[in-house]
Amino acid sequence: MSEDQALEDARERITDYRDRIQHLDENSIALLFSEARNHNWWQNKDVSEDQLREIWDMMKYGSTSSNTQPARLIFIRSEKAKERLKPCLAPSNVDKTMAAPVTALLAYDNDFHEDFAQNYPVRPEMADRFRNDAAVAEKFAFQQSTLQGAYLIMAIRAVGLDAGAMGGFNADLADQTFLSGKNWKSNFLCNIGYGDLEGIKGPRLYRYDFDEVCTVI
Repeated sequence: MSEDQALEDARERITDYRDRIQHLDENSIALLFSEARNHNWWQNKDVSEDQLREIWDMMKYGSTSSNTQPARLIFIRSEKAKERLKPCLAPSNVDKTMAAPVTALLAYDNDFHEDFAQNYPVRPEMADRFRNDAAVAEKFAFQQSTLQGAYLIMAIRAVGLDAGAMGGFNADLADQTFLSGKNWKSNFLCNIGYGDLEGIKGPRLYRYDFDEVCTVI
C-alpha cells in the first residue's frame, strides 16, 4: 500500500468513528474519570499477561511529542520479582504493593532518540538535538514518559482493572535492581489489579471547579 493510500484509509477510519461516536457515554466517563479511584488494597484475583498486553496495546496510541515513545514498562508479577522490589518501597507502600497482583515500573529510556528515524520519519534530524545534549534528552524523556504513564492509568481502567499509582520508592535502588545495564531511569510505580473497596477509607477528596483554576483568554 502506498503512503498516500494509507493516509486516505486513515482519514476514512477517523471520519467513520467520529460519525459513530461524538462523546463518551456516562458509564465510560465514570469508569475512566468520575468514579475511578487510586486503589490501595487488592482482591485476590489474578491479572493475566493477556490483560497486560491489552493495556499496552491501548496506551501506546496516546499522543506524545514528535511520536517519541520513551516509556518502558517492567511488569513485576512473580513472587521472586516482588521480593526484589520490596526493599525499594517506602514503608507505607510495602503491604499494598505486595498484595497487588502486578506492579508496573514505569521507566524512561534516555536513548529514545535512537529510534527517531523510525518513529518520526518526517524529521529524523531532530534526533541530533537529544543525541548531543544528554540533559535535554533526559528532561524530554521524563516529560513524555510521564504523559505515557497517564495513558497507562487510563488503559488499566479501560480494561476493567484498577490502578494504584505511587511515587513512594527509592528510584535509584529500583534502577540498580531492575534497569541495570540500560540507559533507563525509573519514573513511578503503578499497582494493577481488582481493587478491594475496603481500602477506600472516605469519600473522594476535593477537586477544583473550572472557575477556580481555569482561565479562558
